[in-house]
Amino acid sequence: MSKIWNRLCEEASVVASKERILSKILTEYVLERESFEDALSWRLSTRLAKGSVPANDLKELLLSSFTNSGEILQQVEADLHAVKERDPACHDYISPFLYFKGFQALCAYRASNYLWSEDRKDIALYLQSLISIVYSVDIHPAAKIGKNLFIDHGMGVVIGETSEIGDNVTIYHNVTLGGSSPSIDSERQRHEKRHPTIGNDVVIGSGAQIIGPIKVGNNARIAANAVVVKDVPENATMVGIPAKAVKLENKGSFRPYGVDDKVKDE
Repeated sequence: MSKIWNRLCEEASVVASKERILSKILTEYVLERESFEDALSWRLSTRLAKGSVPANDLKELLLSSFTNSGEILQQVEADLHAVKERDPACHDYISPFLYFKGFQALCAYRASNYLWSEDRKDIALYLQSLISIVYSVDIHPAAKIGKNLFIDHGMGVVIGETSEIGDNVTIYHNVTLGGSSPSIDSERQRHEKRHPTIGNDVVIGSGAQIIGPIKVGNNARIAANAVVVKDVPENATMVGIPAKAVKLENKGSFRPYGVDDKVKDE
């Protein structure tokens, strides 16, 4: 039994004892469940169930994905820990598990990515469509995403098919990792790299657009509403439209929603 699952159960018990209205929810989604993967599958399936596919079928699909790939479960636990560590509004594990759209959308994406890798592309794309409808987060199941990703708020995040994201990345709302403009030969382009590659420990501010098969180096910072169309060096801070590397005149830390310090061009 994982440490995070133990913490979830402990936190659920505490909240259930204090809030009668929430006790039924916590019992259904956590306290009656057999394992972390069981609880996660149950929670996601009840949120995602739409149309003619019942929640129980989705629950079995998600559970099989989490169970058959131990790597996914490790990634999900790391993602949950990342929310707890990096979101100043989050003080526990139970809140993102039950309520946070960014975390739940990422968990469901990881299941769709596994299904895609198993050549179950139709059901992976169906799951992607549900994630987009319910969470307003659109991640193609073929995208490659490392561990410890934190998607804050989630609203409007778009991550394209050939995108690659490293470890310990933070993405705020309305961010797009988009493809380059389509060429006349669309069949050839289907086999080309079209979307960005994001390094490790990168922070991408709200509204930022990173477009095309470019590379964003490790520890880079992309300011709010920046439009990035060229490679970004490691440790750079990118601001503006089109984005340019800047130096901070003050030595304050980067503000993910923008750059408050005075800046000047490199």
